[in-house]
Amino acid sequence: MQNKGLVKLFAVLFGLVSIYQLSFTFKASQIESTAEEVAINKVSETEDDYRAKRSAEELKYLDAIANDTVFNMGIAKFTYSEVKQKAMNLGLDLKGGINVILQVSVKDILKGLANHTKNPVFNKALDDASELQKDSQNTYLEDFFIAFDKIKGDTKLASPDIFYTKTLDGEIDGSMTDSEVKVVIERKIDESIVSAFEVLRKRIDEFGVTSPNIQRLGTSGRILVELPGVKDIERATSLLQSTAQLEFWDAYRGEQFFGFLSQANETLKDIVDTKPETAQVESNDQEDAKEDAIDDLLGDATTDSTAVDTVNPIFDLIRGPGYQGGPIVAYFEVADRAKVLDYLNKPQVRALLPAEMRYTKFAFGKPEKNSEVVGLYALAGNRDNEPQLSGAVVTDARQEYDQMNRPTVSMQMNAKGAKIWEEMTGEAFTNGSQIAIVLDNVVYSAPGVTSGPISGGNSSISGSFTLNEAIDLANVLRAGKLPASADIIQSDVVGPSLGQEAIDSGTMSFMIALALVLVWMVIYYGKAGGFSDIAMLLNILLIFGILSGLGAVLTLPGIAGIVLTIGMSVDANVIIFERIREEIAKGKGQKEAIQDGFSNALSSILDANITTGLTALILFVFGTGPIKGFATTLLIGIATSLFTAIFITRLLIDWYVNKGGQLEFSTPLTKNLFRRIDIEFLKKRKVAYIISGAIIVLGLGSLFTNGLDQGVDFVGGRTYRVIFPQDVSASEIKSVLSQPDVFNSADAKTVGESNSLKITTKYKIDETGKEVDEEIRTKLFTAIQPYLGGQSYEEFIDNNNVNKAIGLMESYKVSPTIADDIKQASFWAILGSLIVVFLYILFRFKKWQYSLGAVAAVFHDVLIVLGVFSITYKFMPFSMEIDQAFIAAILTVIGYSLNDTVIVFDRIREYVNEHTSWDFNKIVDTSLSSTLGRTLNTSSTTLVVLLAIFIFGGDSIRGFMFALIVGIVVGTYSSLFIASPIMYDTVKRLEGKKKKED
Repeated sequence: MQNKGLVKLFAVLFGLVSIYQLSFTFKASQIESTAEEVAINKVSETEDDYRAKRSAEELKYLDAIANDTVFNMGIAKFTYSEVKQKAMNLGLDLKGGINVILQVSVKDILKGLANHTKNPVFNKALDDASELQKDSQNTYLEDFFIAFDKIKGDTKLASPDIFYTKTLDGEIDGSMTDSEVKVVIERKIDESIVSAFEVLRKRIDEFGVTSPNIQRLGTSGRILVELPGVKDIERATSLLQSTAQLEFWDAYRGEQFFGFLSQANETLKDIVDTKPETAQVESNDQEDAKEDAIDDLLGDATTDSTAVDTVNPIFDLIRGPGYQGGPIVAYFEVADRAKVLDYLNKPQVRALLPAEMRYTKFAFGKPEKNSEVVGLYALAGNRDNEPQLSGAVVTDARQEYDQMNRPTVSMQMNAKGAKIWEEMTGEAFTNGSQIAIVLDNVVYSAPGVTSGPISGGNSSISGSFTLNEAIDLANVLRAGKLPASADIIQSDVVGPSLGQEAIDSGTMSFMIALALVLVWMVIYYGKAGGFSDIAMLLNILLIFGILSGLGAVLTLPGIAGIVLTIGMSVDANVIIFERIREEIAKGKGQKEAIQDGFSNALSSILDANITTGLTALILFVFGTGPIKGFATTLLIGIATSLFTAIFITRLLIDWYVNKGGQLEFSTPLTKNLFRRIDIEFLKKRKVAYIISGAIIVLGLGSLFTNGLDQGVDFVGGRTYRVIFPQDVSASEIKSVLSQPDVFNSADAKTVGESNSLKITTKYKIDETGKEVDEEIRTKLFTAIQPYLGGQSYEEFIDNNNVNKAIGLMESYKVSPTIADDIKQASFWAILGSLIVVFLYILFRFKKWQYSLGAVAAVFHDVLIVLGVFSITYKFMPFSMEIDQAFIAAILTVIGYSLNDTVIVFDRIREYVNEHTSWDFNKIVDTSLSSTLGRTLNTSSTTLVVLLAIFIFGGDSIRGFMFALIVGIVVGTYSSLFIASPIMYDTVKRLEGKKKKED
């Protein structure tokens, strides 16, 4: 081997750089463990919300040392911030946390740009675009333009009541064509999405999450946010979805609306479909309490609310009156908020308002902690439904404490805001009224003004905040409001206890697989196997070092990718060692055999790894989240495996041989294994065709009748992983959740232990708001509460507890729109890989018959894997859902199958040039026989690795591993009995046609 010194230099440098990079990971882990100990010592478990307080203490400690030198390497010093930045990032499935895709509402942005026009064509186009989005791959804006063009008639986008508004004056004028307007609107939409991205980035920075990831996904208005390690999931999702629409409104006194409520109650009796016989019968105490509340509300007015046959739509919902002179009209149950607002905003009811109050805006307050009732406010609105003052004037916000030591948020306004604020507070002082501070349509507080107009633009918000709520509110106000609502259309939430479980299982599977491979190589190849083991260990060091250096995120599928790389990295050494054994069998000396073995193996190794690399690259391009992590580690592993196998193993072997050592490349057990094999594979091809055909037909029959267990990735829905205190029946839980008053339709499967269920429902899947998410989670808890051993709702959803063993452990949501996108991306990923591989093999072997044989074998493998999943998914004791992980498995199988096939094709090409007098069938049979040792050795090694992951790697990737195991077995079979025979048949058929023509 030439340039040994250069190889040694590179190996040493790469190794040192990898150790350097990984040292930051170990140091960061050490510091974070110290922070955790400090928090535990400061906050006792006896304190309320001790987990949240400990989390805050951890962040406080880490923030305090952020700029302190914590790592002195002698040649350089690093602060904690620098150490954390250079440390390897653990993914969601290993560390716990949340991964979401937010959809910024382009529809809302368009409405805002059009100044919330009432134009019927514009609004119809918006609705039509929403319908098109369900089955479209276009962006919402593209579908809006399509819908508008279809129905516009003489209406122009530059109409004064659409986009030719004061807001867009100077950018759009009435003479512009629709095409010209579209360019402007596209730019404005992109600016709004960029604004949303920046707002979210600032909020996340303020939140204090370590190693967050936020990125735009194309031009669709989608934003990916990954927050690994975040423990307070509720707080994080609220932070992401809050538009931070801050408004200041004058508030009416509550007693001004008592008479209106009485009139509204009577009017609603005639228009609301409420029947007395369906009303819930209440106890006398409840009825008396309600009657007292109504009497307090109406004073001397008389009602007959106790009549058995009377239903009062409004009064039946009232749980208490507001206080005299205060801004609260009445108190209602939290669950009734939407119903009350719907009643009060009906045209027949609003018509009852006095003329001077006809623009009243009704809004509910922020519920008190542990309270089931909430106050209704009446705000002084206007024709345009715009507040007297908006949050756009806020220049700074801080979390502070009031005189009672309660958390508040203080704000500073700009000059324009300060002037309006002074006028508003002056009027409130004069009228003895209140000013409502409203955030995202929720009244946080409505203070009165007792000391005259407030100048200077200073104000504060109070409202029974927790410390974290006050901090978050100040952060979002500083960061600014979102230009439109942002709904979570895909989310993956993993509790920290599951993350720790994944780390433990991933580490165990990694160590077991590594040990098995290291031992096997020594057993099979003796001392040479030991040298390959050293190269393999360096390979692993390089993989982790490069991952750390690139800032890549290590996920559980990523660990699976590394473990799989270990199995596949053996392949290069096996190919080399088998070629050396062949050269030794020909009578060559040790040095010459080693030289020729490495040289002859190089082409096969490169072809095999390039085909696998191409499929991994396609997976990286089309994959998301953990699947991208799998592809990343696989790509890095392929590159490092090539380097270590070709150069490092060679370096070690040459060193040993040059100092007089003797290598047999076998042991007494394996010396004659797979030697002098001469199997006539082609004579068995028709039997193989029949067997494969029968299996494929059986699989296709099951696919058409039984189908596949499609996961929410492809059909949309919500999935929850729930662990119960005792074993439960999946069918029983499914029956409970499928009741009409729960989800109407749901599925439950046992995952792992008998007390662990994966629950899936499509209930309200088209609705993505956080209120709907909360409603569904509440319904889930209420339905299964009898099986939870007395666990409370707060304990059920709590994600702060690292030791949590019962309750909601993980949740996953995919909206139908993004599910359709995932399905399309998966289809193109598989099709793209087949096309790319066909072209590469055509380029390398110069005959389309080779490409056809390889692609036919791959297609054969994919159909069989799909068929096996279709036939077995109903009775396997683990999840066999078809999701993104399954697509990753299919693409990996494609790469592996091609790896095997290319090795055989490479030997056929070699023998065609070397044995020109042989018949082609003899060349094919001899090539298959001579590579059989390598094929079976690599396949068995890889299978051992996969079985280790399958058994010890955790429930979440068991279906993924099963697909790979089936694929490896089938791929090995197809490389022997499908790919080469099909190539042979097409070559002979073409030759036969040529002879006939001649």
